[in-house]
Amino acid sequence: MLECVPNFSEGRRPEVVARIEAAAAAAAGVRVLDRHVDPDHHRAVLTLAGEPAALVDGAVRAVAAAVEAIDLGSHQGAHPRIGAADVVPFVPLAGSTLADAVEAARAAGRRIGEELGVPVFLYGEAAARPDRRALPDIRRGGLEALRGRPALEPEFGPGRLHPTAGACCVGARGPLVAFNLELSTDDEELARRIARRVRESDGGLPGVRALGLRLASRGVAQVSLNLVDPGVTGLAE
Repeated sequence: MLECVPNFSEGRRPEVVARIEAAAAAAAGVRVLDRHVDPDHHRAVLTLAGEPAALVDGAVRAVAAAVEAIDLGSHQGAHPRIGAADVVPFVPLAGSTLADAVEAARAAGRRIGEELGVPVFLYGEAAARPDRRALPDIRRGGLEALRGRPALEPEFGPGRLHPTAGACCVGARGPLVAFNLELSTDDEELARRIARRVRESDGGLPGVRALGLRLASRGVAQVSLNLVDPGVTGLAE
């Protein structure tokens, strides 16, 4: 059994998130374990589980629903993104391996590129190029940076952005911990300083990625963290 944790660039229209979730659940053998929606990030995250073939089908169905419903031309949110279906990671659960997750990621990526016309970049353990292993290296600068590239060179799909859905990152990884820390202030620069101090890319803690953001609807700043190797750096650290 595998897990898939797709991230979609929609956090303000519950009916659209429900449509995407229903598309995933319509695949026989797929269970929706969790749904998280954030209007400031303008993002929804589903947690799906199932046998590999079923899970690939459920993930592709969900991405198709997102491509149909989300137009990035009018999208504004605090979280970086390059696609309507922004990130689609596959994760091994009990009885499966990272190699199984890689196989599923590549199968899903091929279908998304060929069936939906969305360029797909493979990342993590599924990456086909060493410069695309780290997700931030692909998404740096967001959709606007991708628009400025003369050639996208995706692993699957067209060499140009989808007119409304952008691009999609599909990958394989181990479990991670997503941890959002809300500060008792709306000082976004303070949140950014904290993020720079703790994230690995700026000399901080190994396996930690972090961003400093402002949550307008709550009037606070947030440090948004991913602990991509919680066995090395956990929540206590």
